[in-house]
Amino acid sequence: MGASSLPCNLHRAAVGIVDDLWAVAGSSHRQAEIMADRPPPRGGRGDRGDRGDRGRGRGRGRGRGRKDEEEKWVPCTKLGRLVQQGKIKSLEQIFLFSLPVKEYQIVENFLGSALKDEVMKIMPVQKQTRAGQRTRFKAFVVVGDSNGHVGLGVKCAKEVATAIRGAIIQAKMSVVPVRRGYWGNKIGKPHTVPTKVTGKCGSVSVRLIPAPRGAGIVAARTPKKVLQMAGIDDCYTSATGSTKTLGNFVKATFYALRATYGYLSPELWTATRYTKSPMQEFTDFLAKPTIGDVPRVPV
Repeated sequence: MGASSLPCNLHRAAVGIVDDLWAVAGSSHRQAEIMADRPPPRGGRGDRGDRGDRGRGRGRGRGRGRKDEEEKWVPCTKLGRLVQQGKIKSLEQIFLFSLPVKEYQIVENFLGSALKDEVMKIMPVQKQTRAGQRTRFKAFVVVGDSNGHVGLGVKCAKEVATAIRGAIIQAKMSVVPVRRGYWGNKIGKPHTVPTKVTGKCGSVSVRLIPAPRGAGIVAARTPKKVLQMAGIDDCYTSATGSTKTLGNFVKATFYALRATYGYLSPELWTATRYTKSPMQEFTDFLAKPTIGDVPRVPV
């Protein structure tokens, strides 16, 4: 092969390499256009798809089997069975015989949507262990219907949501009646506390004093919320002790409201009419065996 033919061969080889590069570039460009024309991928396992739902496509993930309606209440106590079957007509019938309330659904059955809840405080508490400090959260919750019923619940849990949920349940089970009265003449509806009452928790002591109509609730923010949820419109208050300890402040106010039915005033001097307790009145109903809330039929 001559020296003159060597540059021609190099030129042809270079031209061939350039043609191959252009062919590869053209095919990749066409492939990119085809992929761009395709519809976006659908959501599947680990793929967000076109909905941005972190891989939860149709019928997968947390959305499947969700129940909007609440589960049906299956009572566990005799009182719960009587309430569910309509044998007991009001909460006052339960309070009259001092029956213990072990299920929060009993209170929900009577008060329903009128019952409102308010988270008063969430505070972290710690316990020293071998591994270090264990932190949990303590929640104070007040519930009431602003019509003579109020309850207080305190719950401690590892998570805030769990503590609030448990405190609400405990507050509903601790609902008590609040007695209301008048400051002067008995005109219109009761608007204030009937007498001077006192509640104490720790070093905190709260005194509730009747006030004239239109005076409003003269109190700090903490007891004011409790009094409003109890249905008190006018009231003077006096507090002593370490009121910055909000937990004791709320408890002292709740204990004062609970004491309103502890005073025997002249209007309660009427003759007492003794009646049967619901447990005695409906003995035959409670004696029947049940499966949940349905009477069991013997086989």
